[in-house]
Amino acid sequence: MPLSVKHLLGIKELTVNDIEQIFKTAESFKEVLQRPIKRLPTLRDTTVANIFFENSTRTRLSFELAEKRLGADVVNFSSSGSSVSKGETLIDTVNNILSMKVDMVVMRHSASGAPWFLSQHIGASIINAGDGTNEHPTQALLDAFSMREKLGNLKGKRITILGDIMHSRVALSNIFCLTKLGAEITVSGPPTLIPKHIESLGVRVEYDIKKALEWCDVANVLRIQLERQHKPLFSTLREYALFYGVNKKLLDGLEKEIIVMHPGPINRGVELTSDVADSKQSIILGQVENGVAIRMAVIYLLSGKRDLTDLT
Repeated sequence: MPLSVKHLLGIKELTVNDIEQIFKTAESFKEVLQRPIKRLPTLRDTTVANIFFENSTRTRLSFELAEKRLGADVVNFSSSGSSVSKGETLIDTVNNILSMKVDMVVMRHSASGAPWFLSQHIGASIINAGDGTNEHPTQALLDAFSMREKLGNLKGKRITILGDIMHSRVALSNIFCLTKLGAEITVSGPPTLIPKHIESLGVRVEYDIKKALEWCDVANVLRIQLERQHKPLFSTLREYALFYGVNKKLLDGLEKEIIVMHPGPINRGVELTSDVADSKQSIILGQVENGVAIRMAVIYLLSGKRDLTDLT
């Protein structure tokens, strides 16, 4: 079944059936990724442009690998060193790329809403790889997919999202995705990093990190995004690590064992200590592996292909 949307601009636009379809397709692709020959001819007639106006390592590599695993032709664009630095507009940049007969655009941009704006002006399918502080839909999908692998059905499961909630597009997309799937959400962090009225999204707020971790089944720990903070919101990173960092002593003091996640990149010793990031409770590397399968599923489903016979 195709998705109900032409673009993946955010989790808000997806139905529960869309999310389940992405997960089901990702499971098939994850099996393919375990084979000696991982490349498929599924999208051999499709060209995908990765257009990144912000720095990225994991997301960009994950998308590029997903596209190549599907057999697509890949064009990579970075704003640094391009005509953007000479004043070229976003629409002109993308239209110039589309005139090279590109079928799909994966875009990351520092401005919230940029992928939506672009979708109103061009015909190709657009996948949002992160826009400002708005959404990062494929990260939320791979996070939820990874949780479901460990916990089964997410309905009624308790998830704590901990850290820089205010500046995190991952947090917002996770909230939208997990609530659609029936999970309960608590956000935790310093009061200065928790947006006002976030309870209106159906989440709880808990400023005591130990209580937040005692409550949950999964802790999704977010990076402190200093590059988006235009004024000091806490005194020092050392103070943050002391009061809101997750360390082994804190986890060992809980009454139960919880799952620990992080979308990366990790500031080791700040939001997570190394003995937590590398522990058996951590599924961070599993998130990275699942990211390729999820992005393969999204690209495949938006491409308009109708069967998976190439997988057999």
